[in-house]
Amino acid sequence: MRGYADAGLATDGLRLPINNMITFDTMMLQFGEQGEKTGWTYIEIPADIAQQLKPDTKTSFRVRGMLDNLPVNGLALMPMGEGNFIMALKAELRKKIHKNAGAMLRVSIEEDIEYKVEIPAELQEFFEFEHEASEFFFSLPKSHREYFIKWIDGAKTPETRAKRIVNTANAALRKLKYNQMLRAMKKDG
Repeated sequence: MRGYADAGLATDGLRLPINNMITFDTMMLQFGEQGEKTGWTYIEIPADIAQQLKPDTKTSFRVRGMLDNLPVNGLALMPMGEGNFIMALKAELRKKIHKNAGAMLRVSIEEDIEYKVEIPAELQEFFEFEHEASEFFFSLPKSHREYFIKWIDGAKTPETRAKRIVNTANAALRKLKYNQMLRAMKKDG
């Protein structure tokens, strides 16, 4: 349900929304055997709530808001079929809210329309000289481009970051998606 002001009752008895946040309580779950999602801790976003957040959407999108009392932004909702979505809860986030699978969680979220992932300057510079690679990279869905960028930004050392930029540039030249690049890197040793 949407957030409502206590004193926000209209004269006809309708409650007036105070913002676009949708608030609900849910249980944190964990996947058993589920392919690449095996072991993930997550919450379900039922179809009716997903429709309120972003009507007629069947693809991933980002949300912001609160998980219990923890402010969050840029969290992905991923489609699971029949209009339902999930939100993965990484270990770092679970640690901050002091909860794991089986715990109840108060969720207040809205679509995060301001969420952006910045392309690293070094990669942007490469794309200015390699137009075909740039065209391929920017033809990928936004969420797929974000996989590359988050991978680059997640590097802990400048050397690792530089290697990841080179690998991303080579993947764009070879027209490889993120998962294809990772497989090729693993195969190449």
